[in-house]
Amino acid sequence: MKTRWLGLGALLLAAVTALTPVAAAYATDPVTLDSGYVTDVAGVLSAADEATVEARLQELSEKSTSDLFVVLVDDFTSPSDSVQWADGVADSNNLGPEQYLLAIAVEGRSYYISAAPDGPLSDAKLDEVEDRIQPLAAQDDWVGAITLAADEIQGDGGAGVMRATLIVIGIIVAALLIWLVIALVRRARRSAEVRRRGAMPERPDPNDPFSTLTDEQVQTQAGAALVRADDAITSSTEELGFAVAQFGEGATAEFTAVVDAAKAKMSEAFDLRQKLDDEIEDTVFDRRAWHIRIIQLCDEIDDVLDANTEAFDALRKLEQNAPQELERVRAERAALEPVLAGADDALAALRAEYDGAELTTVVDNPAQARERTTLADRAIDGAAQAIAAGRSGEAAFAIRTAEQSVAQATQLVQAIAAHGADLARVEAGARALVSELQGDVAAAQQLPDAGGSIAAAVTATTQELQLASAALAGTARSPQRVFDALTAANTQIDAAIAQGRESVERARRDQQMLEQTIAQAEAEIRTVRDFIQTRRGSVGSTARTRLSQAEAGLAQAQALRATAPDQALTAARSALDLARQASSYAQSDVSSYESPQYGQGGWGGGVFGGGSSSNDSGLAGDILGGIIGGLLSGGGGGGSSRRSSSWRSSGGGGFRSSGFGGGGGRSSGGGRSGRSGGRRF
Repeated sequence: MKTRWLGLGALLLAAVTALTPVAAAYATDPVTLDSGYVTDVAGVLSAADEATVEARLQELSEKSTSDLFVVLVDDFTSPSDSVQWADGVADSNNLGPEQYLLAIAVEGRSYYISAAPDGPLSDAKLDEVEDRIQPLAAQDDWVGAITLAADEIQGDGGAGVMRATLIVIGIIVAALLIWLVIALVRRARRSAEVRRRGAMPERPDPNDPFSTLTDEQVQTQAGAALVRADDAITSSTEELGFAVAQFGEGATAEFTAVVDAAKAKMSEAFDLRQKLDDEIEDTVFDRRAWHIRIIQLCDEIDDVLDANTEAFDALRKLEQNAPQELERVRAERAALEPVLAGADDALAALRAEYDGAELTTVVDNPAQARERTTLADRAIDGAAQAIAAGRSGEAAFAIRTAEQSVAQATQLVQAIAAHGADLARVEAGARALVSELQGDVAAAQQLPDAGGSIAAAVTATTQELQLASAALAGTARSPQRVFDALTAANTQIDAAIAQGRESVERARRDQQMLEQTIAQAEAEIRTVRDFIQTRRGSVGSTARTRLSQAEAGLAQAQALRATAPDQALTAARSALDLARQASSYAQSDVSSYESPQYGQGGWGGGVFGGGSSSNDSGLAGDILGGIIGGLLSGGGGGGSSRRSSSWRSSGGGGFRSSGFGGGGGRSSGGGRSGRSGGRRF
């Protein structure tokens, strides 16, 4: 232990010894600037000259964002380099980014403008200013040189920027005015179009035949349709009167109902027309809607009256050909007899196979068919008597009645066989569903079931299968009820299977993600560990702590990967995040030890010899930096050599409340420009 501390002390002593010459090279008492803008140490300005220059520099400060300070000395010493001397004075007086220092060596015949790296003027502009004032400095015209420098730094005093700003504002205003005029014109055109179109839609609707019509066109069509429908009702009413007189009220009752329905629709259309014509002001949208409704009502009236006309025509045809039509109906009645005779047997066969609840819709069909047949027989006899008596209208009505009765009886008998076929199809579907559900049960039993939902679905489905098999095996079957129950069970087990398969797929994806995350965490931890081990002299405790936590999290993830993959994934993600934090902290620590204070003219050559001026991360930065950093600051992230300064505050010379924040990438002067400038004269 004692030997190690002696070694550390020797290294520290060597480091301090190596740094001592460098510190001495920059050790000098900086010139303290006067309270104004001009500090004439050389005494070359008269009181009047100094007042003139102060006024100009004050004007520069008021009319621009920059300040210019001037110091005149006999010669630049300690150091003699104009750049280092001027930057050192600027730093020691806390000049800010927008504050420039013109340093003039009157006897040494050289000058330089010190500037912060983030100042408003570029290096090229500063070089130009130095070039412009050189002739005046060569003639010892200090007032002229300082004034010209202030003029060049001030430029147009922001007038150019102001002009550019005003031009941009003008363009924007003009564009806004043009946009406003265009918008107003378009709005006026739209308003005119709206007034012209009224409530007509802007875009035609394929499902709306009225969308292509203007309000005026809709109104015209509504008026014409109203007149046409009213005339049609009048004509139909007259024809109905003739039909009642010819065929009787019983034969024309259906036609009378149709005409009454048309009259009701006509009354609704007239009511809408009255609302359109009254003194109450209506919106264009209401007027358009009411006109369209009138057209629709009139179309409905035309449809029902057209169907009524066709029925009238058919009845007249029966009247004209009554004997022939009567024989046709008698033949249809005779063909019904064998069909009617088999109705009871067909229903009995269904009763032997199926439950009575399945036959409720056809159980009375044979009786209903016989009633229709009896009515047809009476109508046929009545038609024959009417024809013999010369009552053709009455005969036509009787023939129509017999015709409809035979048709209904035939339909009732045929419905029994059709219902039996439907039940057979349902039963076949139920048996097919039984086979499908048996396969679903087998598939469901192969899936993982952590929550027990699949097992519950399997149990319920198995019970339904047992009930269905029993219900489909004997007589009095109810295939529709069985099919409905099996369909519900199929829906339940399908959902359970889908959930189980989704769970399997989700588990597969989670396992894949777990393996990928563990692999990432292992790679990241390995990289960070190698980084810290090879630079352990520069890395502090925070990075090491994060790495240790990451390794513990990775070990936990690896231990849980087989038994608790969800917890393992969480631990692996945490380990990966901690490893990345460790990497960030470690790199930050190393960067702190690789700052310019360790890389320039000190550590590399002073201790190990053959040093370099670059920012190496070799033996000096990692081992020596870690040792000394640990001794001085506990091995943490290292300190910073940035100076902490108070800003140069406003004084008698009207200084700005600004300052220069130190640091930066400059090679000298504690953070000022260090550019390759300066001139001789």
